[in-house]
Amino acid sequence: MKVIEHLEQSKNTLFSFEILPPLKGKSIDSIYNSLDPIMEFNPAFIDVTYHREEYVYKKRKDGLLERISVRKRPGTVGICAAIMNKYQVDTVPHIICGGFNKEETENALIDLDFLGIDNVLVLRGDPIKSEIYFSAEEGGHRYASELLEQVSDMNNGIYLDEELKNSSPTNFCIGVAGYPEKHFEAANMRSDIHFLKKKVEAGADYIVTQMFFDNEKYFDFVELCRKHDINIPIIPGLKPISTYKQLSLLPHRFHLNLPNKLVDEVLKCKNNEEVRQVGVEWATHQTKELIDYGVPCIHFYTMGRSDNVHKIVGNFV
Repeated sequence: MKVIEHLEQSKNTLFSFEILPPLKGKSIDSIYNSLDPIMEFNPAFIDVTYHREEYVYKKRKDGLLERISVRKRPGTVGICAAIMNKYQVDTVPHIICGGFNKEETENALIDLDFLGIDNVLVLRGDPIKSEIYFSAEEGGHRYASELLEQVSDMNNGIYLDEELKNSSPTNFCIGVAGYPEKHFEAANMRSDIHFLKKKVEAGADYIVTQMFFDNEKYFDFVELCRKHDINIPIIPGLKPISTYKQLSLLPHRFHLNLPNKLVDEVLKCKNNEEVRQVGVEWATHQTKELIDYGVPCIHFYTMGRSDNVHKIVGNFV
């Protein structure tokens, strides 16, 4: 079932979860161990992130450096298929611009279509660590909106090879990302909304937000979207804070602000177990407020561990 169908058919707030593929060389059992406890909540769907290749430089015998591509978290498509088979739940693979040309993207989408996966989350993706700014592959997409247009074209039976006759259309439900505190590369919130609207006009069915810790940011974001005729569902994304390190890591990596009250509570903690409990209590309050607001679904970023998410969602299911 498509994500949008889940949202339209439910009268109550749904829950969904996002997972990371295991590191290369690790078993898929780590995914199952994380999902097993929270599957009792009957999530509407499971997102599986995609991590593009990174590069390392190794010294050759002649003394020159050779750039070698490595993929630290492969397996997104296979994990989606395995989760669907094991749990009978819909999955949403992340499709990104980075690391793919248009032909490779088309082939990946064909594979997903053949597997019966009819949801995708379309993202530009981050620049690799050796780049300051994102750069597209040769023959690839520069922006999520361009990638989204390719998915929409395939939904209309339009493939890269214009000579194909009687091509079968795909049937993807397309999600995109939204940023309650604006994308870090956007000039301001107005320009960020401008480009988000372009993605909606290109065929996006729903929006999932970047994590936030102040619900007022989400409420303001939704209001701003509606003022600009962005009327598709906007799913809030939550991530319970769990370690001291995240006080600096999350703002740096995800370009967001942490409320003073949350930071003060974390600084009182004696260890990460206490921090984890603070995170559970904070996200539980966020969840209750969002449900009261009437959000269609709450999306949890589990980041490989689900015990804290289990405690939070358990209060409402």
